[in-house]
Amino acid sequence: MYFGVDYYPEHWIYPYAGTPEEPEACWKNDAELMVGAGVNVVRMGEFTWGLCEPEEGKYKFDWLKRAMDVMGKAGIKVVLGTPTAAPPVWMAKKYPEILPLDEKGIAFSAGTRRACCLNSDVYWDFSRKIVREMATALGNHPQLIGWQIDNGLGGHNTECSYNEQTRRDWHGWLKAKYETVERLNQFLGTAHWCQMYSDWDHVPMPMHAPTHHNPALMLDWARFNSDTIVAFVKMQADILHELSQGRPVTSNLRALRRKFDHFDVAHVLDFVSIDSNATIKSKSSELACELDMLRSLKKTDIRTPDGDTGFWVIEQKAGHVNWQEVNSLLRPEVVRLFTYQCISRGACGILYFRWRQPRMGTEKFYGAILSHNGRKDGRTYKEIAQIGEELKFLAPTLKDTQVAADVCILYSHENDWSTQYGPQPTRHFNLRDHVQLFYNGLHHRNIPVDFARPTEDLSKYKLVIAPSLQLLAGGEADLLKLYVQNGGTLVGTFNTGLVDEHHMAPDGCYPHNMTDLFGLEVSEFDPLPPDEENHMAFKGSFPTSHMHMARVWCDLIEPNGCQILATFAKDFYSGRPAITMNTFGLGRAIYIGTMSHQHFYDDLIVWLRQLCNIPPLLKVPDTVEVSMRQKDNTRVFFLLNHQNSPVRIQFYKPMHDFLTSSTVAGNYELPPHGVLVLDEHPKK
Repeated sequence: MYFGVDYYPEHWIYPYAGTPEEPEACWKNDAELMVGAGVNVVRMGEFTWGLCEPEEGKYKFDWLKRAMDVMGKAGIKVVLGTPTAAPPVWMAKKYPEILPLDEKGIAFSAGTRRACCLNSDVYWDFSRKIVREMATALGNHPQLIGWQIDNGLGGHNTECSYNEQTRRDWHGWLKAKYETVERLNQFLGTAHWCQMYSDWDHVPMPMHAPTHHNPALMLDWARFNSDTIVAFVKMQADILHELSQGRPVTSNLRALRRKFDHFDVAHVLDFVSIDSNATIKSKSSELACELDMLRSLKKTDIRTPDGDTGFWVIEQKAGHVNWQEVNSLLRPEVVRLFTYQCISRGACGILYFRWRQPRMGTEKFYGAILSHNGRKDGRTYKEIAQIGEELKFLAPTLKDTQVAADVCILYSHENDWSTQYGPQPTRHFNLRDHVQLFYNGLHHRNIPVDFARPTEDLSKYKLVIAPSLQLLAGGEADLLKLYVQNGGTLVGTFNTGLVDEHHMAPDGCYPHNMTDLFGLEVSEFDPLPPDEENHMAFKGSFPTSHMHMARVWCDLIEPNGCQILATFAKDFYSGRPAITMNTFGLGRAIYIGTMSHQHFYDDLIVWLRQLCNIPPLLKVPDTVEVSMRQKDNTRVFFLLNHQNSPVRIQFYKPMHDFLTSSTVAGNYELPPHGVLVLDEHPKK
């Protein structure tokens, strides 16, 4: 298992470190300290374009090779980052057309990272050259095990720009999709406000305007910008595969927040790597959700540097961040706790951001393993060294183990974009918040979860949850029907099937093309203001630990053969269905026509777990997070205490603790922020 750090050797040369006689002396000292902490890999190079190409066409990689050589002497492998996230200043001065324009046509300034338009031919040409030159110079270095493409794709709201080169590519993309202007007018519904186009050049980029642009146009704009990012990544991947054969490529992704299709990007990578902001999350379930989302981006054809089938956390925060209003210190053992949460959910590589706080620049007060003084007596270094020592023993057991889930939550970027464009029925609905409510209920019961797009094969899952699929593209409804027809259980919700892939509403009832699946029709929907709520009255065996509210949105449901599980308690639709269940083929389709509070989703998961025969991983107190990785007959359990107080656990049979090589049985007290890694076969 690879365990490492993000290292910036360019920050640690004279006059910032070292001496005039030995300007790079700090590198050797850093490497020795890394080895002492159990580090066996570093990532470097991702922001070095200005050093590697200080003048146009003049390349200098000798210093980076020396840094890699230092790591090699210490037995540390290297992942190189292509430096295309931070173009050198000379480029913007000589070729100002590379600078991105905002929606008002104003150019962003040079001098920071991400100051580039990804539709600029000039920028693409320079990017190709620097990647090719770097791969030629360093791509076969014996320490090199992989590449990170770019850094922070789409960061700082740079997923799109409004340059003339962008307009050219935008029109080309539309021509390829629609073929004729007449078809474009038809599918985008430009007859509304009579904004029809008679020529491709008339189609605008959705720049600053008096009111909302056509939401169908906005949706295509998001797709176009996503395809641009995917093409930019693929261009680099193709070069690296050609010139640095045998070294897999990745990129550091965040939790599906940025406006490009992360599934599509993952498809052109060999393995997924992620940035984890674990240290700023207030709830463990929020981070767990992000980890499961990112793990799920690539489920097949995974090729990591050591041949494992998981994902990497290539930026695990080693300390506090520097971009909140207050950047408080991390408490002891928290980094270790969140590291094991990442590992428990499938990570097979962990690299901490960052090795040492830089003395200059915008990140000088960003948390790191070493502070500015570079000494190893700090508590963070000691904590990382402890983890490094533990993973030496744990890694062989975890090799090729995976997270296996019976439950899947459906998510697509296009659907998420759809809920954000144009006037919506309510501004108080947020898809990610809705997804999180379901996920929290599963997390509270320690039920493993995958995420998938509706077009993926869902046949292996006992339960599929589809929160607010407002946009259902052609064929997606049929695939969900097939899943249920063959025996699956599907949970759908309000705000489903309101538009198709062209953001066109159906000419029938909601949910579009799924009324037979759910055995109902939604004739109207009633969005509720934040200070108003309805309530639900339940029937039958559905467990209710609280009075469950109906908030944000209430569907007016006309049942057509479905079983009614709950009704609304007040207003003119009092007594009308709120939750239903319908038998369809060999399976069942459940429909939840409102949004509620967390207690409802906790009760819902208890009921669904029994309905779908989903067993618990382990019986533990509710405050303990349990995850499992498995391979063949090997099952490794991770127990995490996210509380500031100890938790008592009762083990009914002996279990082996990998971290202490001891047997755990009977009553066990898991300390605050404590971790257990167990299997069911105690060592003799």
